[in-house]
Amino acid sequence: MDTIRLTTAQALVKFLNNQYVEIDGQTERFVQGVFSIFGHGNVLGLGQALASDPGGLKVYQGRNEQGMVHAAAAFAKQNRRRRIMACTASVGPGAANMLTAAATATANQIPVLLLPGDTFATRQPDPVLQQLEHTYNLSITVNDAFKAVSKYWDRIYRPEQLMLAMINAMRVLTDPADTGAVTIALPQDVQGEAWDFPEHFFRPRVHKSLRRLPHPEEITAAAELIARKNKPLIICGGGVRYSAAGRELKAFAEQFNLPFGETQAGKSAVESSCPHNLGGIGVTGNSAANEIAAEADLVIGIGTRFTDFTTASKSLFRNGDVEFLTLNASAFHAGKLDALAVVCDAAEGLKALAAALEQLHYRSAYTSELAEARERWVEERNRLTSIEYTGEGFAPEVKGHLDDKLAEYSETLGTRLTQTRVLGVINECISGEAIVIGAAGSLPGDMQRMWNCARPDTYHMEYGFSCMGYEIAGALGIKIAEPDKEVYAMVGDASYQMLHSELVTSLQENKKINVILLDNSGFGCINNLQMEQGMGSFATEFRCRSTDGGGLSGKLMRIDYAASAAGYGVRTYSVATVEELRRALEDAKRQTVSTLIDIKVLPKTMTRGYGAWWNVGVAGASDQPEVQAAFERKQQQLGAAKPY
Repeated sequence: MDTIRLTTAQALVKFLNNQYVEIDGQTERFVQGVFSIFGHGNVLGLGQALASDPGGLKVYQGRNEQGMVHAAAAFAKQNRRRRIMACTASVGPGAANMLTAAATATANQIPVLLLPGDTFATRQPDPVLQQLEHTYNLSITVNDAFKAVSKYWDRIYRPEQLMLAMINAMRVLTDPADTGAVTIALPQDVQGEAWDFPEHFFRPRVHKSLRRLPHPEEITAAAELIARKNKPLIICGGGVRYSAAGRELKAFAEQFNLPFGETQAGKSAVESSCPHNLGGIGVTGNSAANEIAAEADLVIGIGTRFTDFTTASKSLFRNGDVEFLTLNASAFHAGKLDALAVVCDAAEGLKALAAALEQLHYRSAYTSELAEARERWVEERNRLTSIEYTGEGFAPEVKGHLDDKLAEYSETLGTRLTQTRVLGVINECISGEAIVIGAAGSLPGDMQRMWNCARPDTYHMEYGFSCMGYEIAGALGIKIAEPDKEVYAMVGDASYQMLHSELVTSLQENKKINVILLDNSGFGCINNLQMEQGMGSFATEFRCRSTDGGGLSGKLMRIDYAASAAGYGVRTYSVATVEELRRALEDAKRQTVSTLIDIKVLPKTMTRGYGAWWNVGVAGASDQPEVQAAFERKQQQLGAAKPY
């Protein structure tokens, strides 16, 4: 047997360079690069290996461990999970900083390969710098925390363990049904340990991502179920996009006159102008999709996990005869809501189901309902995009919360802009080819409802984990994946404060991204939630601490985000009027470096719900009448939700 003497880290790099995926007859390199922040736990092992011979792997210098994993996840997501990045961080805090992003990737079923440094396998220098010691179990390190947020986890105590670990890692990373973060913990001494690896370990490996065909019996049962129903509704989930099944979904909807609503992950699988596309559905959905959902007698979930936002905590589908049918690559997700499950690739399932329904001469009973629902939503969207703050007597979309404080916000922030109007202007002004990304706060709700996607795959929302801080790092990952397209990170002021350091990496790599920062001086989304449930405004507005003992109830903070980003070298704009916004958007298109548009908007001017309920943990005991009333409302809504 021919062997080659390499360190564990060198063997890992050589192995990654020889991994390929084949999808629909096309083969390409699977691992494109490595995001890195080096410390003593990885710089002399994996760092040395990458410096010596990176092969085709491009090494990126991250600024924050969480941020660089977000960038890697966004890269993989934009590539429909067909190309990935690895991420390496040092032992202890460096590794721990990746945990949140690992959970984000796994919750969204996005493949990322995490290579955290670890403490010494020999334990001779223990406790090493940044080591976390457990007196009851010395084998536990910080990296054990990744077990809860990884789809596959392993630790390499000896060089020869690398082979089986990496083969299993590739199995999970290329699995369309059950992928996510994969963590391979690398003790720093083992990284540099040499061993005679068999050369066959480094042969090019082509991982065939075969589209799972549906079983004929499942298709027959699914077609018979649909044939019994008059008004089915399709839910387009992220699986439609990962399968690149937008064309099949559109053809299926047109052939059988079926409407579909979009989840956050499924949005832009089909352009918004499609007559059968009702737009966002559920808690952050619009009136069109939610009205049709309430009457649907069959819900066909395609590539969706049926989260509580999609189903309005299982209360959205109110027809007494409603049943559920799923097409999903994952048997786990396909079986939700007691659905009739077809376990398959989305595109293949749609084609097979279309053939079966065609033989049954099926067509839904919808007549003008879909067009009328869409028309009503267009009118409502037009109203939202035209709202202007008028001063005294102005009624915001989210009424009854901070109505008496809007004048203070307007004066402090120096603006009269409303959030819905700003989004309408941005949607109108940027290219239809541009990609928008978001993740947290009130913007995902506004965008799922209001954003019109002119082209497929131009809407990138992380809402499986709704992780604040994903937006800017994710924009960098998208730009690396799609270098010829403009990328816009839609971010609130709270998320920007949480994590924006990969802006610097975008400058370093000459990867221009555009940050659209909507500043309403607070955690606006959660302020809505707490006030809607009767508890009042508490620690969610950005106010200074009161000098009279009133807590965080002092004067509003006004932060110049444009000035902070300008210090990095970003081209920045400060916006408080529609005219300034239009000029900034046009000028940003001409720039070659990353841009940031600091837009001051008024709170409570985001969209409100459209007939969907969200089950949250309201206090069951309180001396506040408003909280008591909120609890009673929750109990009533629970009675309308279907338990599963």
